[in-house]
Amino acid sequence: MNPRAERLDIDTAWQRWINDKQPLARDWLVVHYASLVKFVAGRISAGLPKRVETSDLVSAGMVGLVQAIDRYVPRPDMKFESYAVPRIRGAILDSLRALDWVPRSVRARSRQIEQAIAELQNSLGRSATEQEIAQRLGIGIDQLNEWLTDVASSAVGPLDHVALDSQAPVDVSDFQRATNPDTAFESGELRRTMRDAIRKLPDNERTTLLLYYEENFTFTQIAEVLDVSESRVSQIHAKAVLTLRATLSAAQFN
Repeated sequence: MNPRAERLDIDTAWQRWINDKQPLARDWLVVHYASLVKFVAGRISAGLPKRVETSDLVSAGMVGLVQAIDRYVPRPDMKFESYAVPRIRGAILDSLRALDWVPRSVRARSRQIEQAIAELQNSLGRSATEQEIAQRLGIGIDQLNEWLTDVASSAVGPLDHVALDSQAPVDVSDFQRATNPDTAFESGELRRTMRDAIRKLPDNERTTLLLYYEENFTFTQIAEVLDVSESRVSQIHAKAVLTLRATLSAAQFN
């Protein structure tokens, strides 16, 4: 049955679902909010290889949407969209982890770059340049940028999770918040460590992280702000993330 056949308004649909658990109202809500899933899936797929089908991300995201509808309790300080988007994103990211779509060669290169960054930070006392990283790895700058492009496609999710290279399920995404499940103390320490590490990044890397994770810019939009190519933004993003990983690893957040 077409859930829009009765032409419910949004308030009526929520009332019927919350109070009476009417399946028709639930179906109507799923259709009404399906655009949220397409939006989130589109943003995530923009940084993934073409072999990852957007339709698969949408299917996973719909599961998150249905779960959000089932669990949401309307309240003045929480719009449904704000409640649902992190759960849709989490369902999509969970599906990507289950696929284990990142090639081992990319993971190996990521570790090599991260180790080189960590060693250079320790010896130089500052963020390493791409030229210094390439020299440390014994490769050319062009090859390093190719590696960074590959690594960029595997850095998907909230900043705290990609910086920690976490495989835990994702529920929320916030540039200002880094979470650690062990204790509130460790959570505060992690936030402070990340803030300090971000402040020490070069301007273009710090700007890229801010615009991508806080302002929800796409790489295309960031490219316009920085006046560089979209592929260059992906490389800047990857280097910034790996620098954060190296810093957090040195601080024993791993």
